[in-house]
Amino acid sequence: MVKLRLKRCGRKQRAIYRIVAIDVRSRREGRDLRKVGFYDPIQNQTYLNVPAIRYFLEKGAQPTGTVHDILRKAELFKERTS
Repeated sequence: MVKLRLKRCGRKQRAIYRIVAIDVRSRREGRDLRKVGFYDPIQNQTYLNVPAIRYFLEKGAQPTGTVHDILRKAELFKERTS
């Protein structure tokens, strides 16, 4: 099963996160299938590769809770509910 989840990067006390598609059995810093965005909680910046995210969601990938909140703030689910 594939999940969309956060992968920690950056230095101590200054973390940024990559949003990656990764196998459930992999660890947090394990090998990812594809990088689909990044999230910087300190500067509150987000970059999303929307076509790649939609591709993985259509194939059945499940976002984690935090990634789901990030995608909802970006209004990615707005069109899917209609």
